[in-house]
Amino acid sequence: MTAPPSVHDIDDDVAAGSFAAVASALAGQPHGDIADILDHLSRERRGIVFRLLAKEVAIEVFDDLSAHSQRELIADLGTAEVAEAFDNLDPDDRAELLDELPAAVARSLVQRLSPAEREMTGVVLGYPRRSVGRRMSPEYVHAYPEETVTEALERVKARGHDAETIYTVPVIDRSRGLVGVVSLRDLLLADPSTSVETVTTTPIFAYAEDEAETMAQRCVDRGILAMPVTDREGRLVGVLTIDDAVEVIEQARDTDEARAGAREPLKQPYLLSSILAITRARIVWLFVLAVSAILTVNVLEIFESTLDQMVALALFIPLLTGIGGNTGSQAATTVTRALAVDDVAPRDVFRVAAKEMRVGITLGAVLGLAGFAVASAVYDTDIGTVIGTTILAVCTMAATVGGIMPLVAKSIGVDPAVFSTPFISTFCDATGLIVYFSIAKAVLGI
Repeated sequence: MTAPPSVHDIDDDVAAGSFAAVASALAGQPHGDIADILDHLSRERRGIVFRLLAKEVAIEVFDDLSAHSQRELIADLGTAEVAEAFDNLDPDDRAELLDELPAAVARSLVQRLSPAEREMTGVVLGYPRRSVGRRMSPEYVHAYPEETVTEALERVKARGHDAETIYTVPVIDRSRGLVGVVSLRDLLLADPSTSVETVTTTPIFAYAEDEAETMAQRCVDRGILAMPVTDREGRLVGVLTIDDAVEVIEQARDTDEARAGAREPLKQPYLLSSILAITRARIVWLFVLAVSAILTVNVLEIFESTLDQMVALALFIPLLTGIGGNTGSQAATTVTRALAVDDVAPRDVFRVAAKEMRVGITLGAVLGLAGFAVASAVYDTDIGTVIGTTILAVCTMAATVGGIMPLVAKSIGVDPAVFSTPFISTFCDATGLIVYFSIAKAVLGI
């Protein structure tokens, strides 16, 4: 196998009309690498390259493409040309793609599915978008506790080709209730005449309505190859495989990083995104922050007379707002991460507030002493006292508020990342100035 060609090489060959060179360069390459190249090509050239792939390769590559690229190929090539590739998708991937498609196109593709595939896709679509049920696969191979290991292995061989994974086999009773799990390794190494029950272990499972990101993180943290998913009555409805769990976490991470930077995530690679798409991803947040920043202006207006009497106070405003915003952002980012890995929950809000308050006091004491020393040396001890005390107060407030905001967001069903850097900074700017000028008036008597 030759080294995979670069996106630029394929793009240049398509632009030059060297289609034979493109087909030759992609021949024998892993399907995932080809899909990655297609994801980074322009819409027009993606369609050309996809048509150059052998039919069996195109079907596999389509499965590895992003949902956005799949949607564009369907729109450009027509439902008939991609129908077989769509039918080859796993039900959970199919459901994700259907969310991206216009209703008429989605309906046309679903109608082309076999009754069995249509039913499994309907099962996945029946759960909320961010739930585990929407990301699970209803295609699994199971075992019964009372049957022998030989019988279980025969079922794995007979049905394994249609299952999402065979390395972890759920064990269920005759009413589909989850009893446990058994690994393929244990089945292969066990005495063929013993019952499956003897090698069954207690499962770590999820309910179909549970949040996908939380369960995916648990799946990855515990190294579970396939986590059983049940309904509220304990009946097995599917499995969440570790590759799907990793994908859920990566998507959530990309969204969190984008929103922490006051924008929405782009659906395509940066260079392929239109100016309008990039603008739309940023403009709403800029409007929100602009409106929020008006609070800071209003605070400055309220204390305008104080600034007139002590102009030196204005010189320290960037320092104090910067420290407050950064302290709050650090706390919010830390707690948001802790939420993602299930280290904390909304019920821990008071414990988190107490911990972040102590952290804020410690940070504020260290930074406040430094601020007091510098301001006292440059101006006088009164100014130094104002600056040092304000830093102590601002750090304490910012860390406490920054720590509890993600937990509050989680409890009301809002993405915790939304409450991160931009909003924390704006909040700390306004409230920090109020604290600053209040301390200044009290210490300086102005």
